[in-house]
Amino acid sequence: MRHIRIGAGAGYSGDRIEPAIELAEKGQIDYLVFECLAERTIAIAQQTRMKDPVLGFDPLLAERMRAVLAICSAKKIKIITNMGAANPLAAAAAVRQIAQSMRLNLKVAAVTGDDVLDAMKAGDYISDQDIAVNSLGDRLLSANAYIGAAPLVEALAQGADVIVTGRVADPALFLAPLIHEFGWAMDNWHRLGQGTLAGHLLECAGQVSGGYFADPGYKDVAGLARLGFPIGEVAEDGSVVITKVAGSGGQVTPATCKEQLLYEIHDPASYLTPDVVADFSAATVQEIGPDRVLVQGATGRARPDTLKVSIGYIDSYIGEGQISYAGPGALARGRLAQAIVAERLQLSAVAFDEIRYDLLGVDAIHGAALSAQPSEPYEVRLRVSARSGSMGEAVRIGNEVETLYTCGPAAGGGVTKTAKEVVAVQSCLMPRRQVTTAVHFE
Repeated sequence: MRHIRIGAGAGYSGDRIEPAIELAEKGQIDYLVFECLAERTIAIAQQTRMKDPVLGFDPLLAERMRAVLAICSAKKIKIITNMGAANPLAAAAAVRQIAQSMRLNLKVAAVTGDDVLDAMKAGDYISDQDIAVNSLGDRLLSANAYIGAAPLVEALAQGADVIVTGRVADPALFLAPLIHEFGWAMDNWHRLGQGTLAGHLLECAGQVSGGYFADPGYKDVAGLARLGFPIGEVAEDGSVVITKVAGSGGQVTPATCKEQLLYEIHDPASYLTPDVVADFSAATVQEIGPDRVLVQGATGRARPDTLKVSIGYIDSYIGEGQISYAGPGALARGRLAQAIVAERLQLSAVAFDEIRYDLLGVDAIHGAALSAQPSEPYEVRLRVSARSGSMGEAVRIGNEVETLYTCGPAAGGGVTKTAKEVVAVQSCLMPRRQVTTAVHFE
């Protein structure tokens, strides 16, 4: 039976680059996929594009391409990535320029159509938080529909060596080469469900090979400092063997695959994607060798009539200040510092909508009741953060913490303060007939 080997070169925007190089050099792969786009990532990218129309794509695009283009060109490995973010056309142009500078003759394609901001502004769409999207006005930054594999399959059919996209659903990046190579029909729901399972296992890269899985003494994983990213060896029948480069760090086991199988899945029997409603409920996971796990048994049903749209908007401003105390009485000094800041914010009438006080290492995660300790910690760090409708008011939060240097308890140090705009995300649904995709070749 014919197999296609797909390497997962990244699981998020800031992921390591060395494992992708290792996949290209030693993985004997046919495709290298970089999945680098999250909900907030694309909204922030849209902000960047507004300031400079030639930007708005992943900041590590150039570094990643310089690292792998020559190897992939020599080995005829095709690259697929959503690092185009808010500007796939500019990203594809950047890839072409890098290829030319390396004297590589590559056919680079950009997939567009996911940006539906104008339609959101003009239409009567309601978000998942019951907010009229067009009521956000100038605060609305981005609206990107999760598109499927079809335009990527089209680009591959036209001979693309590198495909750069915006907001394509994560598993679709991996599903597209399977549809192209195996000739699966776009309404073969069973095969598309199986391919989506393979894509879902691979989309977070190192998570399925031991990253995010490790828990010392309970789930020990060796070699995380040089974690090997996964390879999906997908058969024409849709079954997939998850593996990695021999000798690389991490591990591929039934347990790592099961955790990733359920990761970010609300209903395993009804996983909605732009290409298919996948059903993982009967999937089986079987170890067939060292770092080789066979996963099969998925299926699917007809795709939804709507597409999810991720909406990014300016929500508010966050001001934060932190200060540390150490040695005998550190906890008492930290609590006194917290009380001083709370009183100061009231006395100086700082305007905020929401505020939070945390003593990091003491009560920041589970609260005071669950975090009670039999002995006091030797060091604590106070964090004060507040949300405000004004950047000026947000700045005042960190300023009050900073004044604890000379106006607070003894021996405070290591103050940091920040104030930043908050980009928030909501979602809504859009009829897929209103989303038109296109393939552009550089």
